[in-house]
Amino acid sequence: MIDKTALAAFIEERLEGSDLFLVDLSISGQNEIRVEIDSDTSVDIDRCVDLTREIESAFDRDVEDYELEVGSSGLTTPFKVRRQYDKNLGNEVEVLTKGGKKYHGMLREVGDDAFTVVCEEKVKPEGAKRAVIEQVDHVFRYDEVKYTKYMLQF
Repeated sequence: MIDKTALAAFIEERLEGSDLFLVDLSISGQNEIRVEIDSDTSVDIDRCVDLTREIESAFDRDVEDYELEVGSSGLTTPFKVRRQYDKNLGNEVEVLTKGGKKYHGMLREVGDDAFTVVCEEKVKPEGAKRAVIEQVDHVFRYDEVKYTKYMLQF
């Protein structure tokens, strides 16, 4: 079985100095390797092919029989690493808490332990007859969120 730590270090070294970063690396019991990368700008197929070739040249298939898939993180797949939150500052996101409540709003701030999403919500001011739409900040700790993902809007 391929050493996951060594493979991750190799991939991160190859991506260093670019705007690409490792999002996820999984190795199944059958030596099926899945590498997921993302970018601050975009990931093109040529870079995925290049990385595949670099991995195959460094990790000999004759020594370890493995299947390799290198791809980009999907546009609407949940965020897995902090850098994906940083990349999406100012964008619309959907947050699902572990409690089952969904929030839709703009990702305003990203910190080490938590992030802030600004949502438009109906709020009825005291003494008012009608509710008004206000911007409400919601702060989420990463460990209390089931997922956060980019909201693709048309």
